[in-house]
Amino acid sequence: MTKALYQSRIASLPLLARGKVRDMYAVGDDRLLIVTTDRLSAFDVILEDPIPGKGAVLNAMTQFWLQRLGHVVPNHATDVAPEDVVAPAERDQVRGRAVVVKRLRPILVEAVVRGYLIGSGWKDYQQNGSVCGIALPAGLLQAQQLPVPIFTPAAKAEVGEHDENVSFAYVEQQIGAELAGRIRDVSLQLYAEASAYARERGIIIADTKFEFGLDEQGALHLMDEVLTPDSSRFWPASEYRPGISPPSYDKQFVRDWLETQPWDKTPPAPRLPDDIIEHTAAKYREALERLAG
Repeated sequence: MTKALYQSRIASLPLLARGKVRDMYAVGDDRLLIVTTDRLSAFDVILEDPIPGKGAVLNAMTQFWLQRLGHVVPNHATDVAPEDVVAPAERDQVRGRAVVVKRLRPILVEAVVRGYLIGSGWKDYQQNGSVCGIALPAGLLQAQQLPVPIFTPAAKAEVGEHDENVSFAYVEQQIGAELAGRIRDVSLQLYAEASAYARERGIIIADTKFEFGLDEQGALHLMDEVLTPDSSRFWPASEYRPGISPPSYDKQFVRDWLETQPWDKTPPAPRLPDDIIEHTAAKYREALERLAG
């Protein structure tokens, strides 16, 4: 099994932050080094057991989508190799799992696009007949494809906290109507193109979330992770049936196991058995192989 990286330790660059999965370092004043570790979070708790190889898969998948969707909107990518900005002894920590990106001013909105009725959207629909205030036709089933994809933004939370669903009007108030509209339109186009491509490869992208930032000229850029199993729900098209929750190419396998444990969803989480770790790592690899070849 591939040796896992739970936490990077890059002493040659200033550490800016550690997220649930990514560690971020400053590269001068205008760039960042983002290291995608093998950490896994579930129910907003970072688990003690990493998933070997997961960070490399997420990194490769984001790079694949950035290249494929670069015509839709600029993104944070640069042509700087991560190995060139760290000390020689630290190169193993970044090889295959890190990127050097433009330093942008983040827009604190999760740009969520839903194409299918699942998760919190399904719960919302059962209670209100709508998802995040967007009315939907009556009689839809769990996991059913929506008539058209919908944009349901969320306010980005601190690590360990839940993102909060907000209205589009709230986003307009926070960042202005023009920028809010641009983010909505770009997000829907990204989802439409990605989901059509994925469907050809046997994967349904049920929903996803994007993050954006602005450069010094105020131009919108796509940033952070893009269309990975951590930021999206990927379903095998061959096993999809409206009315049931399909299996996922993501950490749902871990979530399902955790639901069977006597745990109140606060740290520390139960330790993961080896077979759960191995099965989850295989699911991540399969998603990348199907999409990127």
